[in-house]
Amino acid sequence: MDGSTLHTPLRGVDLPSWLDAPSRWQALDPVSDALQHAVAGLPLGPARDVLHGVPLGHPLHPALAQVPIGCWLSASLLDLAGAPPEAAGRLTAAGLAAVLPTLWAGWVDWADLPPTHRRTGLVHALGAVTAAGLHVLSLRARRRGDQAAGRRYGLCGTAVVSAVAALGAHLAYRQAAGAAHAEAAPRLAPPGWHSVGAVAEFPVGVPVRRMLGEVPVVVIRSGDRFDVLADRCTHMAGSLSEGEVADGCIRCPLHGSRFRLADGRPVHGPATAPQPRFETRMLTDRLEVRPQGG
Repeated sequence: MDGSTLHTPLRGVDLPSWLDAPSRWQALDPVSDALQHAVAGLPLGPARDVLHGVPLGHPLHPALAQVPIGCWLSASLLDLAGAPPEAAGRLTAAGLAAVLPTLWAGWVDWADLPPTHRRTGLVHALGAVTAAGLHVLSLRARRRGDQAAGRRYGLCGTAVVSAVAALGAHLAYRQAAGAAHAEAAPRLAPPGWHSVGAVAEFPVGVPVRRMLGEVPVVVIRSGDRFDVLADRCTHMAGSLSEGEVADGCIRCPLHGSRFRLADGRPVHGPATAPQPRFETRMLTDRLEVRPQGG
């Protein structure tokens, strides 16, 4: 038995390619663009950052999604086990109660993704709405006393939401829609102190891009103080050196995330993870930088 056999338990089935397929469906773009403008234009105020998960430090949507998925999966297991139908009905209702906040959190994240990711996200959302609709039908049938129909609709809804969860995980991890895109910067930067330029090369309040080995960093001067952050935004890797500095923060030009210079923490989403910072020192007239703790 060769190594390829060990790593291909499902011969002839290329699941990653299937899950990647929606990202190539350009026919979705007119609907996607219209919905993106609508969601981005909603006057959500501070609630938008809450829905992104900024206070949590990572996207809120996956944390909320486990509630309806868990409830509906448990209801289906009870149905398959022949348990009294009342418990499955209550779990179905509990899952439906969690759908709206879960969808809202997903939509605000989706609106700040690039077009290819939005196509996958749109299919993911359509599947989630379909699963919720099937569970609505399941709950109605159960309340009418038609337990057989309730079980059928519930099992179908759970099957759909399982596929939806697989696509969502693919979007978050394989396509990196929910990953922090700058976490590796301190590990990839060379250890120790390295010069990034003469002090005079850094105008006050103007972000300047420099390289620390192969890692891009952004240098921001405030009087005699220097703050150095990873240049690639943790949200979708936009270049912070092309952004603006104001009120002790730097704003990503791609989606508007704002990070505090003092500690790299996001004060406005869609970014939820802090921007990695680097230590600085001045040696004669030159600025030197190293990874924190390095």
